[in-house]
Amino acid sequence: MQIYLDLLKKIRDEGVGKDDRTGTGTRSVFGYQMRMNLQDGFPLLTTKKVFIKGIIHELLWFLRGETNIKYLVDNGVRIWNEWPFQRYLTENDLNTHFPKYTPQWEEKMQEFVENVRTDDVFAKRWGELGPVYGRQWRSFNGVDQIAKAVEQIKSNPTSRRIIVSAWNPAEIDEMAKAGLPPCHCLFQFYVSDGKLSCQLYQRSADVFLGVPFNIASYALLTMMVAHVTDLAVGDFVHTFGDVHIYNNHVDQVSEQLARTTRPLPRMTINPDVKDIFGFRFEDFTLEGYDPYPPIKAPVAV
Repeated sequence: MQIYLDLLKKIRDEGVGKDDRTGTGTRSVFGYQMRMNLQDGFPLLTTKKVFIKGIIHELLWFLRGETNIKYLVDNGVRIWNEWPFQRYLTENDLNTHFPKYTPQWEEKMQEFVENVRTDDVFAKRWGELGPVYGRQWRSFNGVDQIAKAVEQIKSNPTSRRIIVSAWNPAEIDEMAKAGLPPCHCLFQFYVSDGKLSCQLYQRSADVFLGVPFNIASYALLTMMVAHVTDLAVGDFVHTFGDVHIYNNHVDQVSEQLARTTRPLPRMTINPDVKDIFGFRFEDFTLEGYDPYPPIKAPVAV
C-alpha cells in the first residue's frame, strides 16, 4: 500500500499546523484522493498490523443498524470506547478526577467497559452513541439506505444515485453528545463492465489510526455488496477533505515510513451468504497477511 505511505509522507512533510477540537493539534492537508483496484488484493496495511477483527465487527455493527457499543465490547472490539466513556465522565462531573490519557483515566475506562459488558442497564444508559452510522445507514429519516442501494444495484445498475449518506444535519448535534458526527460521511456505488466500485468521501481523517480501518472497511463493504449482487469488484476510491496527522502521532508515522510494503493479503467470503444483512464474522477469511508489528498511538478524543 505505497499509496497510503505517500499520503503519510505528504502530510508529514507538507501539512500545515492546525488546532483541533481535541486540543491535540494536527498537521493537515485539504483535499486528497487515493484509488485502489480491489482485484489486486485486499487493501489491509502491511507496514503495521491492523486489527482485522475490529474492522469486520464494526462493519457488521453498522449493517445491523446498531448504535450501542455493547455489541463491540462483547466481541472484544475497543475502537469506540473512548467517546461514550468521556461523556460518562463529563456528565458525572468526573473529568477533573480522571484527566485524559493518564493511567487513572485508562483504569477508569476499563472499569467503564466492564460495566458495559456485564450490566445491561448501565450499557443501555452509557453505551449508547446516539444516531451515528448504523442508524443513518439503516434508518435515515426512516429510509433503509443500504437495502435501497443493494436493490438499485440489482434493478438499475447504471443509476448515478446509488448513494448512502451518514451526514444527517438534523441529528449532528445529537451524534456529537456521546459519539462523533460522521467522519466517513457519504459513499457512492458505481457499476461498469460487471464490476462494482465504491467512492467514499471522508470529511475528516486521522491518517495514522483511522484511515487504515476506513480503507479496509469500505473495501470489505464493496466486496460484500458485489457478492450479493453477483458482480466482480472494481475500484475503491477514497476522497478526503481535512486529512491530518495528530501531533502526538508524528514519531509513529516516521517509524511506519521507514518500513517497506509487503504483498497484500486476500479476503474470501462465504459463498452461501446471499443477503447483505446475513453476514457473520465467521463468513470472512483473510489469507496471506504478513504485516510488520503494530505501532501503538493514543486516540484523540
